[in-house]
This record gives sequence, C-alpha cells and structure tokens, in this order.
Amino acid sequence: MRARFRDLLAAEWIKLWSLRSTYGALALIAVSAVLFSARAALGDHHNWPDYPAERRAAFDPIHDAFPEEGWLFVVLAAGAVGAVMIAGEYASGQIRSTFLAVPDRRAVVTAKVTVLATVMLAVGAVAASASFWVSQTILADRDAGTSIGGPGALRAVVASTLLLPVCALIGFGVGALVRHTAPAVVITTTLLLLAPLAFDIDRRWTAAIHNALPVPAWERLVGNPYVLPNLHVATVPGSWAVYAAWPVAAALLAAIVVHRREP
Repeated sequence: MRARFRDLLAAEWIKLWSLRSTYGALALIAVSAVLFSARAALGDHHNWPDYPAERRAAFDPIHDAFPEEGWLFVVLAAGAVGAVMIAGEYASGQIRSTFLAVPDRRAVVTAKVTVLATVMLAVGAVAASASFWVSQTILADRDAGTSIGGPGALRAVVASTLLLPVCALIGFGVGALVRHTAPAVVITTTLLLLAPLAFDIDRRWTAAIHNALPVPAWERLVGNPYVLPNLHVATVPGSWAVYAAWPVAAALLAAIVVHRREP
C-alpha cells in the first residue's frame, strides 16, 4: 500500500520530536531571544535619564526587541535543527529504512521540509512576538517604546519570525549534501554567521554579496537604514527576495541530492 502524504508528515513529525537536540535547540531559541531582548531594553531603561536629547531622538526601540547578539544564537540553533534533522538520519542509517518503506524520495523530502518549516515558523512567531512585547513593555515606562503599528515594527516581527524557518531550511539543505551531523552543523554555522564577515561592506560588489546573505537581509529588515554601518544598504524588497531565495534553493538542493545519491 502506497503511503499517503499525511502519513509521511506524521512520520517526520515523530522523527523530529524524537531527537533530544530538538528540545534543547528550541529552548535555546526561546530563552536567548527573550532574555537578550529584555537585557537590551533594561539597559536602555536604566540609562535613559543620562541620554542626551540627540540620542533620545535617534533611539530605535526595534533594536532592543531584536538585538543582534541574542538573535545570533537563534540563527545558530535554527540552522542546527535543520541540519541534524536529515544528517542525523543519514548518520544513523535510518534513512535506508525510510526509503525502503517509501521509495518516493521526493515525497519524503517534501514531508521533511513541510514539518521543519511549520515547526520553526511556529517557534519563530512565539519568540519574535514575545521578544517584541517584553522589550516594548520595559521601554514604555520611559515612553521610549513603540507599538506593533509603529514604523518598521510589524516588518521586524515578521522578518524575525521567518528567520527561523529560513535558517532551518538552509541547514537542512547543507545536511542533505554533507550527510554527517557535525560537519553539517559547522558548515551551516559558517554560512550563516561567518560568511557575512568575509565581505567588505564598503565596496559595491562585495557589499552586494554581503547583502545577499540571510543574516544581513534580516538585519536590514529589522534595522534602521540610516544607522546601519553599510554604505551600500540593501533595499527592503531585495532583502525579502533573499529571504525567499535561500530556503527555496536549499529545499531544491536537498530534493535533488537525496533523489540522485544512494543513502
């Protein structure tokens, strides 16, 4: 009897939650996102009376909601979840049993991508919404916060929500290509966190490569273009295009590699 797609979804759901690393990574995402946001907001709340008028006028409450140092942990954890989801199955040999039960490898990859993207989207929505609410509640005591209807606020929340499935699917594509857990996590981390540092943002062509990477695209979507240290600032539509291109390319890469290579 041919497996129905909903059966594949159920199987991949069980596999994902059977990994201990899933719980740890999702906990890291939630805790780091909210705590770093609260830390940034509390720092500005404490120092607000000492800020000069110029700094108060230029203050961006969105930065406290999504501080870069905290969300780099989010990027790392999300990418690792995606990499481990498929590379771990190859490493354990379980993938052979999966393909024996379901010869349609493209369907298996589609089910994995669907489950991974859905879970990470839900976690991203919780983390981004909680981070925004906590930070703005703290800043409201100084009349320095903003609402979800404020300039750039909704875009920042949406971009931070989508950052998780984007990074997870990139990790998934790398994991399908490498097939070993540790190297997949290292390569994913290098691609997401270290690659942007390799390109000079003061030169047009290197800045273009920098802006075409996922994390710089997120920084553009949540940041103020007038204070970002980039002379060649990416456009908002261009950053959304980067968000769309990377996970689609990663999912297609995974489908092609899994279909053509023997486990």
